[in-house]
Amino acid sequence: PTYPQLYIDGELVGGLDIIKEMVESGDLQTMLPKKVDLEARLKELINLAPITIFMKGEPQSPKCGFSRQLMEIMAETKLEFKHFDILSDEDVRQGLKKYSNWPTYPQVYVKGEFTGGLDIIKELKESGELVQTLKGEA
Repeated sequence: PTYPQLYIDGELVGGLDIIKEMVESGDLQTMLPKKVDLEARLKELINLAPITIFMKGEPQSPKCGFSRQLMEIMAETKLEFKHFDILSDEDVRQGLKKYSNWPTYPQVYVKGEFTGGLDIIKELKESGELVQTLKGEA
């Protein structure tokens, strides 16, 4: 085999000579994966459900103490939510920090709006406003 070689979705497309031919014919452009706009993807994820939580790990097995504490608080509210494991996607992990202007995880979104991290959720719980806020009624 000769190198370089181009693979798309795990399939060998070809070596340099084939790639050059495909560029000239315009065929290569149609084969390349289209980059999904990160901001559009973040908005889609944020709006997965009325309450969406971006955390490290899964609700049943959080991968950090802050995410674990949030899951304990959420269990007390008995409210349903969707989650996204930020450890599974570095683009989302870094992009959401910029999008929300909030540098840490977990992050809680209610009806597509950033509500806060663990500290804000704890404050809302202590003030008795948590369930109302999570239902989007605050």
